[in-house]
Amino acid sequence: MAATVQSRPRKVSIRVDRPAARERRAVRRLLIGVSLAFLATFLFLPLAAIFAEALRGGTKAWIVGLADPAAWSAVKLTLLVASIAVPLNLVFGLAASWAIGKFDFIGRNLLLTLIDLPFAVSPVISGLVYVLLYGAHGWFGPWLQSENIQIIFAVPGIVLATIFVTFPFVAREVIPLMQEQGTEEEEAAITLGASGWQTFRRVTLPNVKWALLYGVILCNARAIGEFGAVSVVSGHIRGRTNTMPLHIEILYNEYNFAAAFAVSSVLALLALVTLAAKAAVERYSLRAPESAPADPILIASNLSEEPAL
Repeated sequence: MAATVQSRPRKVSIRVDRPAARERRAVRRLLIGVSLAFLATFLFLPLAAIFAEALRGGTKAWIVGLADPAAWSAVKLTLLVASIAVPLNLVFGLAASWAIGKFDFIGRNLLLTLIDLPFAVSPVISGLVYVLLYGAHGWFGPWLQSENIQIIFAVPGIVLATIFVTFPFVAREVIPLMQEQGTEEEEAAITLGASGWQTFRRVTLPNVKWALLYGVILCNARAIGEFGAVSVVSGHIRGRTNTMPLHIEILYNEYNFAAAFAVSSVLALLALVTLAAKAAVERYSLRAPESAPADPILIASNLSEEPAL
């Protein structure tokens, strides 16, 4: 009979010299240096150049560049378009995220795919689509002309193009959070006799408020800085259909660099304000306590404060 030889298990010792999540000091310094060099080259230096060129001729030249009626009209139009597009995208984002995150229905995946469509389509193409639909020779162009309604080369066309390129931002921030939270709290509220509005107002909305505000900030930033789609549908009519990015392009092409950089500095200031708001939302959202599991007693006390509709 052959002898059976059993091998004894070998002890394997693992030596841990440093935590896996930490790198050597030289590696950390290298990574930080590369990051700072990248930011300095592509962010800090261009931003500083904008303000330096805007103030090269002094504050008087800066004020003169902004006091131009065409520049002031571009600023007002940009803010008007953003004030229309952002609230509409807020309503759409809430409705779409609530439907996708809380319900199962036919076409749910299709709706989710369509929400990502502006990310895949060039803004210039989206603007061209509106021209083909509402232009003078478009599908609805003859009827619009007969009714004396102008969309392309007017403010309505700019608003439509801006809405198209910005509508994913709110929905895309809220949908993952609603999907992660599930429907337990809403079901508890409905079991306690809450109406649909009470459930949304007292349960759903407080749980997604930070993501919602974050999406609104991103949507507003894109609406203010949109160029491609708006450039196609605006017609570049000075003082009427030029937003701030379009007005900057026209001034630069006319070699009016002082006025171009003056308006650019205002656009950069708006971007910095948006960045500060984004950082504040991130900071407060991290400090906010995480959502706890559904507590029927707490939900009932909250619902009792608001009469059913």
